Amino acid sequence: MKTQKLLGIAILLILYINNASGFCGFYVAKADATLFNEASQVIVVRDGNRTVITMSSDFKGNVKDFAMVVPVPEVLKEENIRVADRVIFDKLDAYSAPRLVEYYDENPCYKDYYYAMDAITSESMVEESMPTPRKAKSYGVTIEAKYTIGEYDILILSATESDGLKRWLVDNGYKIPKKAHEVLNPYIKNDMKFFVAKVNLKEHQKSGFTELRPLQIAFQSDKFMLPIRLGMANANGDQDLIVYLFSKEGRIETANYRTVNLPTDKNIPLFVKDQFGDFYKDVFQRTWNREGQNVVILEYAWDISSSNFVKCDPCVSTPPAYTDLREAGVFWAKEVTPQWGGADYTGDVHFTRLHVRYNRPNFPQDLFFTTTPNKQSFQGRYILTHPATGEMDCSEAQNYLKGVLKRREAELHQLASLTGWDVSKYSDYVDEFARKIKSEKGGWIEEQFKTRKTIFMDSDLQTILEMVIILQMVLVLY
Repeated sequence: MKTQKLLGIAILLILYINNASGFCGFYVAKADATLFNEASQVIVVRDGNRTVITMSSDFKGNVKDFAMVVPVPEVLKEENIRVADRVIFDKLDAYSAPRLVEYYDENPCYKDYYYAMDAITSESMVEESMPTPRKAKSYGVTIEAKYTIGEYDILILSATESDGLKRWLVDNGYKIPKKAHEVLNPYIKNDMKFFVAKVNLKEHQKSGFTELRPLQIAFQSDKFMLPIRLGMANANGDQDLIVYLFSKEGRIETANYRTVNLPTDKNIPLFVKDQFGDFYKDVFQRTWNREGQNVVILEYAWDISSSNFVKCDPCVSTPPAYTDLREAGVFWAKEVTPQWGGADYTGDVHFTRLHVRYNRPNFPQDLFFTTTPNKQSFQGRYILTHPATGEMDCSEAQNYLKGVLKRREAELHQLASLTGWDVSKYSDYVDEFARKIKSEKGGWIEEQFKTRKTIFMDSDLQTILEMVIILQMVLVLY
């Protein structure tokens, strides 16, 4: 009677585990922005004609040499400029990064029991004030507005010609690229203004921050774009830019360059787990080369509206909450009390992650975006599938092992196609299962079976031990 009660508890626990782990895979690793040495990150929020851009600086060096010059369509008011929290970039990067996930095969001889068991087994400044602008008019430059916000001194400038603007910036202590005038002129001809930021050393010292915090600006414009040409003025070679975009309607794509999907949902060998960073960098490079080096690559897109309960599959990190969306500039989200584990905000929100590797020859224009009605979920995902463990004494075992052998051969071919790696040195990855298939008697299968029987001689003891193992795993999981 006691054993029957224990067995009933065990069945309930197995059912509970199966419900809890019913999604597609278990997150293992992510390919975040830190993989790319010179990657810049920008958050862009768009609804109607209103755009909010948050710019993360990857500046290295003495902060007194920092200068940011960004073309903007209008004179920004002080209330439309703020200093953001650097953590928001870390959160969005972690949540949307291409990911490596693990699956676990069912044991063909113990489908109901072993899947539940295996599936949950997964791992000193000198104060310096801003120079007083000298004779701006003589350079053809007009100071439209002037603010100190946080640790930044900010000017909004307009200009009549690029060489004068460049000379004014240099003469007033702003270090900008030597070839900046080449790309400034088109913005001036389009009557754009210039958001110019420099570190106020006194305020920076008071702030206590060692890194420069992101700047966020908001403006109205009928053009949905992100200026990148100024950043290429002195660039030698390729630069990486990761753009996190938010809209109400759906996925955002580039209008003047092709947007292509990252290769995804690909089965790869288990040994890639220990070198996923190198794997992903090579996947990205090979995709970029294959598509002609003048494309924008979609790494992630998801409808994270409050009405959509499933916000990731599998989750790399916690989905954005209301405070994260507000920090990113998603101005239409409204805070609410979450119900039944739902979101703590209301509103339609679609999140897109684009990865741009750009250079002067292949990206002669700024990035122009378009919002689409496409709400289909997309994520860069690469899959490891672990073979089943445990005894295999049933008639289906040999067919299963042959299937694993074919799968491993396909995984090696996939790895070569995705990365260009020479996979000939990984032949043992396939041979391992070829040897197991040949050992039908007196070998691997029989040995596993004997070992299992030796441990579990008594059926009642077996039941109790199995329940203890399951209970321990449930406690770990929750």
